[in-house]
Amino acid sequence: MSSNRSMPESSSREGLGHSTPPRSAIPNYVELVRFLIQPFLESPESLKVDCELSASRPKIWIRLAFDSLDKGRVFGRGGRNIQAIRTVLEAAAQSSGQAIYLDVFGGDPVGNRDEAAEPESSSKSQPPRSAPPKSAPKLRTQ
Repeated sequence: MSSNRSMPESSSREGLGHSTPPRSAIPNYVELVRFLIQPFLESPESLKVDCELSASRPKIWIRLAFDSLDKGRVFGRGGRNIQAIRTVLEAAAQSSGQAIYLDVFGGDPVGNRDEAAEPESSSKSQPPRSAPPKSAPKLRTQ
């Protein structure tokens, strides 16, 4: 497939291993996080983002905090929103040869969310059973 734009050739084709990218090639993670999170926030000024780059290893730690009233919108049903945000951040980090860790303060981790976050008036809630369910009655055949 050809395109009208010419693409510059990469000068480091022979070394396909993970090397530290030049400082200019590292994405601006703080701005990327703000871009991804702020649309979910009722008060965007409450968003606090801290980005820590590891000097010895290609790892980035991003910590974010926001108003607890916005937690449901940021996490989304079943954690879908925050998982999508993590996926975008991981893709950006991987393109730079880095690993990324996202910590959300004041919220539940995605893997530990359960149905307790649902309203208690839900009709799906049933008390736990103390005995196994009864078997269905047998039909008479003629």
